[in-house]
Amino acid sequence: MSLTFTLDPAVDPALRDGVLDLWTDVSNAGGSVGFVPPVTREAIRPELVKHLVAMAEGRTRLLVGHDDTGQVAAAAFLAFNTHRLMTHWLWLYTVMVHPRHQGKGYGRDLLAAAEDAARGFDGVEAIRLTCRGGNGLERFYGSCGYKEVGRVPGAIRVAPGDDRDDILMLLSLR
Repeated sequence: MSLTFTLDPAVDPALRDGVLDLWTDVSNAGGSVGFVPPVTREAIRPELVKHLVAMAEGRTRLLVGHDDTGQVAAAAFLAFNTHRLMTHWLWLYTVMVHPRHQGKGYGRDLLAAAEDAARGFDGVEAIRLTCRGGNGLERFYGSCGYKEVGRVPGAIRVAPGDDRDDILMLLSLR
């Protein structure tokens, strides 16, 4: 079994709800995607709407992986830079694989699909992302070719007394 990836799928209610459900399930499983458990769909919805608006404006692209049942199983957002001196790299945000698919290699597949997509964008030479320390994510991204290029200690407050490093990773496409 593998995922089928689509860049810029048509956003209809099924896709929107699928991404929202994915984001909620990943967050509630402890995934580092901007929220901490417990979180509801209603709490995540405004953030998804922001991403959808950025997509409509052409600033962000959506990459979605569907499993063999047609359900949204993975997703990531690729955001272009609007600063004229930084258009040669883009951000990879909200990288998610559904918890039921963990351990199947889909995270690597999602990152490879994001890299392929980025290579297809004129002038893009690198992908940047940030990840939350404390979960070993930097080791995972490192194993996929990303290099740690910066770290801000304690920049992410998950809970009172639980501060995590904000880690900046870079993948050169050259």
